[in-house]
Amino acid sequence: MNYAAGIRRMLMEKFARVGLVLFEERVFPGVLEEVVLLMADDYANGPTEHCRIYQARNADDLPTALLPRLWRPDAPESKWTPSLLSAKALTAYADLAASAQFSPLQTWGETTLGMVTGNNRYFALSPQKVADLRLRPMDLIPVSPPGSRHLRGLSFTQSALTELGQTGSATWLFRPADEPSPAARDYIAQGEAIGVDRAYKCRVRSPWWRTPFVPPADLLLTYMNADTPRLCANSAKAHHLNSVHGVYLNPALRHRGRDLLPLAALNTVTLLGAETVGRSYGGGMLKLEPKEADRLPVPSPALIEATCTALTALRPQLATHLRNARLMEAVRLVDNVILIGELGLSRAAVRDLREAHAELTARRTARGSSPRDTNR
Repeated sequence: MNYAAGIRRMLMEKFARVGLVLFEERVFPGVLEEVVLLMADDYANGPTEHCRIYQARNADDLPTALLPRLWRPDAPESKWTPSLLSAKALTAYADLAASAQFSPLQTWGETTLGMVTGNNRYFALSPQKVADLRLRPMDLIPVSPPGSRHLRGLSFTQSALTELGQTGSATWLFRPADEPSPAARDYIAQGEAIGVDRAYKCRVRSPWWRTPFVPPADLLLTYMNADTPRLCANSAKAHHLNSVHGVYLNPALRHRGRDLLPLAALNTVTLLGAETVGRSYGGGMLKLEPKEADRLPVPSPALIEATCTALTALRPQLATHLRNARLMEAVRLVDNVILIGELGLSRAAVRDLREAHAELTARRTARGSSPRDTNR
């Protein structure tokens, strides 16, 4: 979500000169959000079409900050993150993101929040816990376990869901659809005894123990990421909690989208787009809300159709790389098919995009570390 859009628009429209100092590291202890130093001058004599962007490692670098570079946003309310890209990388990225070869994720379908239980410890249950409570199938629905560590591959399968359950993960959601079984009634009484029904999300719904239903999504999208958001086909048809997002594909695009969009999205343009549309969060994590995910540039349906044979052939290699946490090796293979092979980008242009992504990622993760201990 473009939270500060109104402020950015006001600055660009009202002031004749706007300058920004962006810091690579965290500046204030305990402050995890992005910190910028704003310099706005000559009020009521705007607008201005550009900002002066200064970059500093930390507050100690302010007296020796480099000369600024000019940045002209597409619109006054646009986010400032793209201003960090080199001129070559910004031009290449902007041209591709605006072309017919890439489209926002919203073109493929709708991204939504997951189910909010109010107390995952109570509602999300392992198979062993289900057995101990003697709950019936009518009391439960299958669920992707809380968190997203298990969604780093191309597909979340039924066998993966079963294996997670066998190792103690919560793969069932307590959600009686109709009249609860006697065992479920006992579990509801246990919840009331420990105050689960008094949690905010529980007490504002009736009955408190029935989590609002969200159908299984076609794709699951991770939204708190150390590296980059991942799209994962929901082959298990599991429901999802609010630790991930669900993508519901348009019916006409469902077949190609479910099979190939998780592969095709492993390209440098999409990775760079995630850094520009998402937000840096505590600990250097990259957070992507549904409205931000809507704007994520991914290969268009036409581009995926044109490369479907080559992408399908890559699936085994990509799955191996992802299973072994070799994300960038997977990305290089997809870049060779999409950016170089199909779109004809030069290797130098792809290198510029990769370096820009690496710089933004390094900047985000550097801000996740604590600022140096000083006497300020």
